[in-house]
Amino acid sequence: MHFADFFAGSFGGACGVAVGYPLDTVKVRIQTQKQFAGIWHCIVTTIKKEGVHGFFKGMALPITTISMTSSVVFGTYRNCLQCLAQIRGIGAPNSKLDVFLSGLAAGVAQVSVMSPGDLVKVRLQCQTESKRSGLKPRYSGPMHCLLSVARDEGISGLYRGALPLAFRDGPSFATYFLTYSTLCSLLTPAGQKETEWTVVLLSGGLAGTAGWSVGTPMDVIKARLQMDGVRGERRYRGLVHCVTETVRNEGPGIFFRSLGINCLRAFPVNMVVFAVYEVSVRVLRSASVEPL
Repeated sequence: MHFADFFAGSFGGACGVAVGYPLDTVKVRIQTQKQFAGIWHCIVTTIKKEGVHGFFKGMALPITTISMTSSVVFGTYRNCLQCLAQIRGIGAPNSKLDVFLSGLAAGVAQVSVMSPGDLVKVRLQCQTESKRSGLKPRYSGPMHCLLSVARDEGISGLYRGALPLAFRDGPSFATYFLTYSTLCSLLTPAGQKETEWTVVLLSGGLAGTAGWSVGTPMDVIKARLQMDGVRGERRYRGLVHCVTETVRNEGPGIFFRSLGINCLRAFPVNMVVFAVYEVSVRVLRSASVEPL
């Protein structure tokens, strides 16, 4: 089993959150709140009403849990590749289908770990109340939000939006890893064992953009189900009802309203994720083979 990938994935994921969180907050708000006319309007309004702190609401829990979820993603991906290679025979190279299926498995595998933290993140990001406005927010912080949801909605409430999260991350990570693997293969000269860092950065950025291009529509549905009922009566009976009601009331274009900001955020975030991942995994693997 490739344990180095679990550790390296956790480091890369944590660094990615730190880089991309402010734009993630803007993305969530324009997905769930109609008061914002667009990306720039959301940014200006947030700074005016909440200050810079408004972009980092709910960050404490994701920065701690993302290490676990990224560890699951990269560890599952690498070990699935190993299993598929063994099925083909010793020394058999992985095919593009192997990469796609391993990415799909990795995306779905992280849902059980990621869902509660993601729900807390979204709810805190959507709290526009602040000391400046004189309004008391519903949740005072990540742990208060987590415990409040568990108390008011039960443990199942922490997993609201888990199904669309799986439908988002399965195809998204399959595309993500396939894009990264393909670009690294194309841009690395034959016979060269390690990928150059410029290729890692470019491939990682483009992989993140490709992954979010696939995952954005279901990301909208996930966020809406996670926020449903927080500010009033529940509107949606489930995933299918949320999709049909969203299309009926706002048109199919709403699924791509946040695509621009997702791609804008994904490029630098995943440059960092893959750079840190590659550095970490190379260091860990080299250390593991050094003689005692």
